[in-house]
Amino acid sequence: MDKKLREEKLKMWKENLAQLEKDLEAIYLKKGQAAQEGDLSENAAYTMAIEDAVTTRVRIEEIKKIIKGLEAGK
Repeated sequence: MDKKLREEKLKMWKENLAQLEKDLEAIYLKKGQAAQEGDLSENAAYTMAIEDAVTTRVRIEEIKKIIKGLEAGK
């Protein structure tokens, strides 16, 4: 992969990472708000926020690996 293409991909992935990190912050806020609604065992919003957080964290880790590979020149 040539240097220019690698730099473009790296920029794109870093932008995606930044957006996911913002999304994760928003998810944590929703989780906190849902937790204030009472019984967590029957709180669908809380459960959904937990699932969204897990999915987003996995995506963040995948993108970090991609960025690391691009930075290493792979």
